[in-house]
Amino acid sequence: MRITDLLDAKSISLNLSPKSKSEALDMAVDLMVKSGKINDREGYRKQVYLREEESTTGIGEGIAIPHGKCDAVDRPGLAAMVIKDGVDFDSIDGDQVTLLFLIAAPNTEDNVHLDVLSKLSVLLMDEEFSKSLRNAKSVDEFISIVDKADDENPDIDERLKSTNVSNESGKKILAVTSCPTGIAHTYMAAEGIEKAASAAGVNVKIETRGSGGAKNVLTDNDIKEADCIIVAADAKVPMERFDGKKVIECQVSDGINKADKLIERAVNGDAPVYHAANASESQSKETSGGGVGHKIYTQLMNGVSHMLPFVVGGGILIAIAFLIDGLSVDISSLSVKDRSNFGTITPVAAMFKSIGGLAFNFMLPVLAGFIAMAIGDRPALALGFVGGMIAYNGKSGFLGAIVAGFLAGYVILLLRKGCEKLPEALEKLAPVLIYPVVGILIMGLAMNYVVEPVMGVINTGLNTWLGSMGGSSKIALGFILGGMMAIDMGGPFNKAAYVFGINSIAAGNYDIMAAVMIGGMAPPCAIALATMLFKDKFTKEQRESGPTNFVMGLAFITEGAIPYAAADPFRVIPSCIIGSGVAGALSMVFNCTLMAPHGGIFVFPVVGGSWMYLLALVIGTVISTVLLGVLKKKVS
Repeated sequence: MRITDLLDAKSISLNLSPKSKSEALDMAVDLMVKSGKINDREGYRKQVYLREEESTTGIGEGIAIPHGKCDAVDRPGLAAMVIKDGVDFDSIDGDQVTLLFLIAAPNTEDNVHLDVLSKLSVLLMDEEFSKSLRNAKSVDEFISIVDKADDENPDIDERLKSTNVSNESGKKILAVTSCPTGIAHTYMAAEGIEKAASAAGVNVKIETRGSGGAKNVLTDNDIKEADCIIVAADAKVPMERFDGKKVIECQVSDGINKADKLIERAVNGDAPVYHAANASESQSKETSGGGVGHKIYTQLMNGVSHMLPFVVGGGILIAIAFLIDGLSVDISSLSVKDRSNFGTITPVAAMFKSIGGLAFNFMLPVLAGFIAMAIGDRPALALGFVGGMIAYNGKSGFLGAIVAGFLAGYVILLLRKGCEKLPEALEKLAPVLIYPVVGILIMGLAMNYVVEPVMGVINTGLNTWLGSMGGSSKIALGFILGGMMAIDMGGPFNKAAYVFGINSIAAGNYDIMAAVMIGGMAPPCAIALATMLFKDKFTKEQRESGPTNFVMGLAFITEGAIPYAAADPFRVIPSCIIGSGVAGALSMVFNCTLMAPHGGIFVFPVVGGSWMYLLALVIGTVISTVLLGVLKKKVS
């Protein structure tokens, strides 16, 4: 693919005169729309502005390369503007922008256009090329200049392969460049560093980590022989491999505008020695526009994404266990005690239940562990696992596991700070001795004496309060019990309602257990339905795993909704609480009863008023689904 394949003549203007940055961006978006490659102008425009909020795309030397990657783009494209009088664009060097290229990238796995866009970005760093574009007399001449440069210059990654470190060189310099979108700045920084190294007479090997993946990857031997490594990145870069080497860490923009100074520092050895145990290297390096909220969300999602396979795998296996028992035994003929063992009555079902339950046991430790790892890297993983397991075995549930994850990460950061003052011999023991021993002790004390007692008080109060309700308050009780099943989906609120339901069965009150179970079935079912109806409100990974929640919801496995609740708690949890509450209240209104403490749809033969019970589940699920569609924001 050539650059001119993306550059439509209708999307080029040589005589526009915007008065401000926002006006320039709007004009560029309008030019892009003329190419017919945008299906939603406002959606694309919003994405362009969001990227600009992260950090300016005015890279200096009078050039700006704004870009947007989202579902509003049907096909990759370019728009170009020559601004004769210039416009203030908040550029890195403060100069006005006179040449602007706007990039449109579709949100697909097909990245064939990325090499073309990266090549254009690098070409714009050539002063003669940029000058000739500014002086073009017509659109045809503009396109011709781009086409000629495309022919004469190799792709950036191909050229970088020829700049590998040579053993004959006096200095061996390596570099890594990366930006959040991985389209333009990644390659411009690589070009800047490569040119600066060439001018200094130094060979350099540069690894680019763009949207198309890592290219020209640094080998173990490269790193071993390197005198210094430059990491110019605003996105996640694997840093542990550089342990013990001199490393210069900076923003990707420094690779574009301060490359000569970076090379000078690298040649002179003016860089600190990198210690993987003394820096949170695996965290994503936020751009200057990234806020605390975004950082916390990224850390949380690291735990959620690693937890998801355990939820899906374990949940489906448990559902299969219920199905096998449902097909193998007559549930109505079982005693109350045998019904409490539903899912483990036949040997085959017991095997599935055992394996699925074991996978479920890992869910909360993995959630906490990988949240912690996103904050404090590998040393924090063990602390997170321990905190998550305490939350699982205790009363705090998945909310406690989230607290444990963040606590573990920041405990490691504090321990690192403290260990910096230790003698070098003791400092080296920190990752294998001080962090795990002291860190796990702190986690255990904090979870056992702070987190768990607080949740225990809440649980005791809830049980006392629930026990005082009944009679004329049954409809309200049904709403409360159903809603509690959705608050933390396996945590203390959920367990309190569930235990109250089991105790009610023993006392002969079967309507309460019916409200409890239906409240736990509604959230996963609503999540599954919402991922199918409101696809723009969920990530690709969430949409793909969403339908499995139908199985878990119908099997009364509320935990299937946890990854979605953890990723967006302030919208998902209220939506689920209201739908589950309505389902529980309707179960009471319809006088539905249940004598089995588990099983979901597989124990419907012993549900009193099963058809009305199913109707209550459908209504509750639909209410939560609609609320999810209304409250959740669109996801790019």
